[in-house]
Amino acid sequence: MDVYAQVVERFRKLYAEAQQLDIPEPSAVSLATVDADGRPSVRTVLLKGFDERGFVFYTNKQSRKGRALKATHKAALCFHWQPLMQQVLVEGEVEDVTEAEADAYWASRIRLSQIGAWASEQSGLMPDKDALQRRFRDFEKQFEGKPVPRPPHWSGFRIKPDSVEFWSSRPGRLHERERYKLMDGKWTHQWLYP
Repeated sequence: MDVYAQVVERFRKLYAEAQQLDIPEPSAVSLATVDADGRPSVRTVLLKGFDERGFVFYTNKQSRKGRALKATHKAALCFHWQPLMQQVLVEGEVEDVTEAEADAYWASRIRLSQIGAWASEQSGLMPDKDALQRRFRDFEKQFEGKPVPRPPHWSGFRIKPDSVEFWSSRPGRLHERERYKLMDGKWTHQWLYP
């Protein structure tokens, strides 16, 4: 098994362990971006898929994170599963998922979330507290009795890693850190001081 295949398998096993825990949302991951002006931002998104191609989440592409990802095509993720005393840090290039992938995931969402994606002008200013509810009711009426199509501004991003770190908590803060890094087209394994 090559080094990157080991990374994917190791993440798969750790993620499966996290999913077995009694935690509300094991797919929650912190997403860090930098916009065109170099201003950093971090927020929590939900992992909706991963494989050897990378880590996938979905969003409104006109949102703050969507604009930052389009501007720089770079992002970082931090999974933190406290009960396991484990973190996984991912850095890499960002690409759009395919239209077919976005359509397939959209079809799996509940109707309430689909209408909500139309109603929310994500990251935009609201004229008042009730604006979102009014927009939701308008779109609910518009799509009454028919399937809700995927908005043109709603899709997914895939982070194609060039660095993946597995961080394991140890007593006395003598944590174990292993980084897998793509260097000159080859994946390498490195140990890091905590």
